[in-house]
Amino acid sequence: MFSGFDFDVIERSLPYLFKEGMTFTLTLTAMAMAGGIVFGTLLAMARLSSIPMFNVPAATYVNLMRSVPLVLVIFWFYFLVPWIGGWIIGAREPIQVGAFWSSVITFTLFEAAYYAEIMRAGIQSIPRGQVSAGQALGLNYWQTMGFVVLPQAFRNMLPVLLTQTIILFQDTSLVYVLSITDFLGAAAKIAQRDGRLVEMYLFVAVVYFIISFSLSYGVKHLQQRIAIIR
Repeated sequence: MFSGFDFDVIERSLPYLFKEGMTFTLTLTAMAMAGGIVFGTLLAMARLSSIPMFNVPAATYVNLMRSVPLVLVIFWFYFLVPWIGGWIIGAREPIQVGAFWSSVITFTLFEAAYYAEIMRAGIQSIPRGQVSAGQALGLNYWQTMGFVVLPQAFRNMLPVLLTQTIILFQDTSLVYVLSITDFLGAAAKIAQRDGRLVEMYLFVAVVYFIISFSLSYGVKHLQQRIAIIR
């Protein structure tokens, strides 16, 4: 079955695949996760607000992002953001964003919609009495959220947040449409150059499976540990 399989091309490509490709993939995942959680938390708080000027735009944004394919959003931001940025600053030419920062902005804003729903569920899982207790201590709304509600919400939603991050890690492979050298993009270049599509794409699939399965297994144990503590 593997008589014509070239293992040597995989071995020769390992330094390039992991030094260039996987480094970019992990960097994009980490930056998009951090930015997405921060922005998503703000969106969640806005959605839970009773003020229409906050909850209506936040709900519209979340529903829009969750209803559009990610690859389409990648194209939107890559081609439109430079023109929008140039229009905002009054420049005649589009600003130079670059493929890397365009992908960071895209994934941050897209994933924020999903993190927002996770955080909204986490905030709503906190008993209302916690909020009342914070207010009784003289804390204002933001202090109550920051010191009382959000720490508990993050703990409750940590397994789900990490699961969404695993999905984000997998989705970063879509940056190949911008010709960026992520892990999949690096493998695709080698596959086209050496004519070894089966070997390279199979190897990429195995690596993604091992990483994603290992992280999912870790999240499962973390969820069980948190449940036991409670």
